[in-house]
Amino acid sequence: MDWLDAELTSVAFCWRIERRDGVTIGLTSHDSDLATSEVVYRAKPGMVPSAIERRDPIKGGGMEISGALSSDAVTKRDLLEGRWDGAAVTVFAVDWRSPDDIQLLGSGRIGSVTLSNGGFAAEFHGAAVVFDRQASERTTPDCRARLGDARCRVPMAPRRRYARILSQDGRRLTLDVHEPVANAYGDGRLRWVTGANSGLEALIARSEGAELYLRRFPHHVDPGAMVEIEQGCDRQIETCAARFGNALNFQGEPFLPGMDLLTRYPGA
Repeated sequence: MDWLDAELTSVAFCWRIERRDGVTIGLTSHDSDLATSEVVYRAKPGMVPSAIERRDPIKGGGMEISGALSSDAVTKRDLLEGRWDGAAVTVFAVDWRSPDDIQLLGSGRIGSVTLSNGGFAAEFHGAAVVFDRQASERTTPDCRARLGDARCRVPMAPRRRYARILSQDGRRLTLDVHEPVANAYGDGRLRWVTGANSGLEALIARSEGAELYLRRFPHHVDPGAMVEIEQGCDRQIETCAARFGNALNFQGEPFLPGMDLLTRYPGA
């Protein structure tokens, strides 16, 4: 690392960002692109580091990345659609004369992203963020499992299917298939397979026949796009028993008295 002690600085910052949809992007604070043996780090949009403080290796606090929305690499639409949310990030310093000689500064994941004045800023969370999570589950009348996971055990293969988008009206999508039972896809998930939203997921609020109502308004929908839809569950014991026959694996306490018991009075 002799380049760190040189009289004339040749240091540049680089960010390697691996999004959840499989796209890997390299960005640099240098004024021209830097090519390594693995990734080309683009100078546009120029990335600006905040004050970077080296602390405990597992911590990523005190750091954020920011830049301008001036390239196809970082677009306003991708940020709003959440393609950058939770992306894995590696931050390092490099000698721009020899880009493969690096000094690791930190790694973690992108947290909240904000847009302002034609640019963006993203929080950077290190490994220590896992210690902020709830350590044990709370008692709840609703099921705490996700439909089809290891605790629920409901087989999901027959509850997923592919469909095509026929039309869109706000949050309502009309498909070329009908639901097998009433509100079968309510509280389920939709994954875009083709079209401009390919790789993204959306939560389904409810379904009626061949229509789905999404929880969030999609930014753009291509008629004819292929989607994968997955049935959902309202996490109630009645639904678990009657629709799925899975009350034995229900991960909640529907019959445990709650705090409302204290507010009752004789004869209520």
